[in-house]
Amino acid sequence: MEHPLPYAVNCSILFAELPLLARPAAARAAGFDAVEFWWPFETAVPADSDVDRFIRAIRDAGVELSGLNFAAGDMPGGDRGLVSLPDRQREFRYSVAIATEIGAQLDVPLYNALYGNRLPGTDPAEQDDVAMENLALAAQTVAGIGATVLVEPLSGAPRYPLTTAADAITVLDKVRTSTGVGNLGLLADFYHLTANGERADEVIATYGDRIGHVQIADCPGRNEPGTGAIDFDRLFHALVTAGYRGRIGLEYKPLTDTARAFDWLPREWRARGNPLHTSHDTLH
Repeated sequence: MEHPLPYAVNCSILFAELPLLARPAAARAAGFDAVEFWWPFETAVPADSDVDRFIRAIRDAGVELSGLNFAAGDMPGGDRGLVSLPDRQREFRYSVAIATEIGAQLDVPLYNALYGNRLPGTDPAEQDDVAMENLALAAQTVAGIGATVLVEPLSGAPRYPLTTAADAITVLDKVRTSTGVGNLGLLADFYHLTANGERADEVIATYGDRIGHVQIADCPGRNEPGTGAIDFDRLFHALVTAGYRGRIGLEYKPLTDTARAFDWLPREWRARGNPLHTSHDTLH
């Protein structure tokens, strides 16, 4: 699986056997130089001390925080974001402010804004209007630190309205057209796209210049590459050809345990500073 793109470990799903704040150091010990997280706090408005401890854990581990989700509600309970929820705008906007503070200290370049489920009894058009306002505010806020807001299609959530790359791009285009905000991108998760019946290679060919970040898990199963049917070599080469130079976020559940979760990826390929990530000569 040779390609010049570096990786980031999603520490909200990997190293799950460890306390959350111990996971960045575990990723570093495994050879990675970057991590990403879903919203790492129990509430949208965590205590200052919790934010400080999170920042310290990243710094002490010596890794880059390459991506962070805004608050997304109770994910284990079925929530899938707050962006389009009219009665939770204050929560979302507080989390944007906190996430931006974290980003200002840690140089976070990417923020994922999960759209939110459709609400029974609420007009979808009302939810979409709220989403436009929230996405514009989020993008304008993180623009001050040079960051980008991402929108992601998801699988496995029947009330989540964005299931294809085209769905997400439509949202991004509406925000851009109505507000002029440009620091928005597609989060292309090859697992979710494949699970929803899309061909990831066609997504790359069609929207390669709109992809702000890539995450991977094999499909079916959402486990590590090599456990399912996705041809990652082909997709990675397509990404490079399309001009993508970002990281590949590892967002999968280990098939057995974390000790073997990275066996598919040679240690010398895991960090940006390695020779593989500084030249395209290794593409084949």
